[in-house]
Amino acid sequence: MRTDRQNSEIREIKISPDFVPNADGSVLIECGNTKVVCTAIIEEKVPPFLRGKEMGWVSAEYSMLPGSTVIRKVRDISRGKQDGRGTEIQRLIGRSLREAVDLKALGERTIWLDCDVINADGGTRTTSINGSYLALEMAVNKALKNKRLEVNPIKCKVGSISVGKVKGIKLVDLDYKEDSNADVDLNLVMNDKFEIIEIQGTSERDTFTAEELAEFLKFAQIGIKDIFKYMEIVEEYI
Repeated sequence: MRTDRQNSEIREIKISPDFVPNADGSVLIECGNTKVVCTAIIEEKVPPFLRGKEMGWVSAEYSMLPGSTVIRKVRDISRGKQDGRGTEIQRLIGRSLREAVDLKALGERTIWLDCDVINADGGTRTTSINGSYLALEMAVNKALKNKRLEVNPIKCKVGSISVGKVKGIKLVDLDYKEDSNADVDLNLVMNDKFEIIEIQGTSERDTFTAEELAEFLKFAQIGIKDIFKYMEIVEEYI
């Protein structure tokens, strides 16, 4: 089916650090033709439910710019509310990245992760998670250097990838054409021990067995291992 890469091969990833100078940490991350700007900003305050508890928080916002899709994506502000898909994705990003951080060590601070999709070709949520982790790491490194933080609160890396089945063939890192024709669609988030942080799986056109799920997990681990290799290259400079 694929002519440009193997079924278990991820798309080429390009990462441009410090893409947004005003942010504490930022990257432009490109996964094939999917491109997302991810920023991390540390605020010296926490949500009301955490005040006085001597722990921090990690939260995320996600949006797709109008020109990121073939048909113009209407801005949420124009509709007066955020679409359900965007809300679900930003909650996923927040949950995933909280697993990377020791919230007690962070102290009463909030790390805001903002993900703006500038071009969508499948895998925007997984690319956002990968870019957010790097932006978060950059922000923390800067805070340690500037003495805003005394202890590094990062406890693990986080990576994410999509896997699925298209016309009976199992694939990793689906682009839009593959994803829109998938019989089965899964999104996986793992730490650097390849323990599962979150798994989102659904039957789009066909069911799948427990044995197939195990195969999907193996594919995801292969893909996330490759993503960590790309991250390591960037980490040498941040």
